[in-house]
Amino acid sequence: MKIEQIYTGCLAQGAYYIESDGEAAVVDPLREVAPYIKKAEDNGAKIKYVLETHFHADFVSGHLDLARKTGAKIVYGPMAEPAFDFYPAWDQEELKLGKLRIRVIHTPGHTMESTCYLLLDENGKETALFSGDTLFIGDVGRPDLAQKVNADLTQDKLAGYLYDSLREKIMPLPDDIIVYPAHGAGSACGKNMSRETTDTLGHQKQVNYALRPGLGRDEFIKEVTEGLVAPPAYFPSNVLMNIHGYESIDKVLLRGLHGLDPVAFEAMANEHDALILDVRAAQVFAKAFIPNSINIGLTGSFAPWVGTMITDIRQPILLVVDKGSEEETVTRLSRVGYDNVLGYLEGGIDAWLRAGKEVDSIKSISAAALADIMQADPSVQIIDVRKRSEYLSEHVIGAVNAPLDFINEIMPSIDKNKKAYVHCAGGYRSMIFTSILRARGYENLVDVQGGFKALKETDRFRLTEYVCPTTLL
Repeated sequence: MKIEQIYTGCLAQGAYYIESDGEAAVVDPLREVAPYIKKAEDNGAKIKYVLETHFHADFVSGHLDLARKTGAKIVYGPMAEPAFDFYPAWDQEELKLGKLRIRVIHTPGHTMESTCYLLLDENGKETALFSGDTLFIGDVGRPDLAQKVNADLTQDKLAGYLYDSLREKIMPLPDDIIVYPAHGAGSACGKNMSRETTDTLGHQKQVNYALRPGLGRDEFIKEVTEGLVAPPAYFPSNVLMNIHGYESIDKVLLRGLHGLDPVAFEAMANEHDALILDVRAAQVFAKAFIPNSINIGLTGSFAPWVGTMITDIRQPILLVVDKGSEEETVTRLSRVGYDNVLGYLEGGIDAWLRAGKEVDSIKSISAAALADIMQADPSVQIIDVRKRSEYLSEHVIGAVNAPLDFINEIMPSIDKNKKAYVHCAGGYRSMIFTSILRARGYENLVDVQGGFKALKETDRFRLTEYVCPTTLL
């Protein structure tokens, strides 16, 4: 028996490869399926099942391409009605995989079709639970996403179903079962997930607030729905892609990996009204970039921030990337359904400069330099673009909180004519914020390198006292 967690940090997502006696199953695969196929081939195994725990909102699954390329059956639990061929498993059904059995456990709550898969070893012992978004380490799936697709489902109704699923189907399982969830810390599919990506069910019964003994249904509903903020705008679109199908990633890559010289790049941008997305590191971008392009660095939580900032999933996109990262960028965009990449700037920003094309820049200063400025003029404006919970836990006194997630709502309140200094936690989000506003005519924003961490380390700013937030927003 072989179980392997394939964890993708950018999405805080866990896919799983299970193998026994020459047969394999993949749970919740990502869009790019070649690694799963290679793993099975290297092991001399055939992929028999693609097990989907639910219709994912935060990424586009690779179920269709994986099934098409391997002949595997796509499996969903009860109440799933996708627009393609699949195997509709029933609650408590057992699927054979080599010498193993996989028990289907329908656990509605996160979504109505949500399903966990319980692995029984060669001796019939209940060994591992692939819990999808039903049970996380330290948390449970948020119950407000399915209502974005089905208006008849309220978050309270879904939370009630989730309570029943956990109490009646998950908590009675043996304590020594290993829980393998679909997500970890950083995912928007829960509120307060642990950075650990596996745990025993017994330990979760001790430490997970949603599983504590004596927790009543009404209290559970209140706690699991408290503090929820709006999910990223792309979530409903990804759900629909997972239900109705999508273009093969092979075609997406073929189209997106089209190198364009500066003249062709500029013509393509104008002809298709394309968004120019520059994925270079923040401080590299700041020095010279194509006017009106926006920066979302590939090295950070790239895909979720793309999904949050670019509200139209069909938006034509042109890329500016570091040499060698073209395929990675198109792949990571496709994971969240941004398939309309038209190409990339061949030779990068250097080629653009050699062609004599116009560039823009964003002023970026150190935390120490900002301290000097504030000493001379304490009234300068500081904009803190971290999440509300981060700001409330500790911030520079006098700083205005403008969370990046809500940039469109916040933008009208920012004075274009007044200089302001923008920071986040470490410098990643502040450049996204500043570049987007720069493209919309805000020319008086200055980025603070290193973010709040650097501000704090200078020991020259008056800060509020640290208060541990009760919810992570």
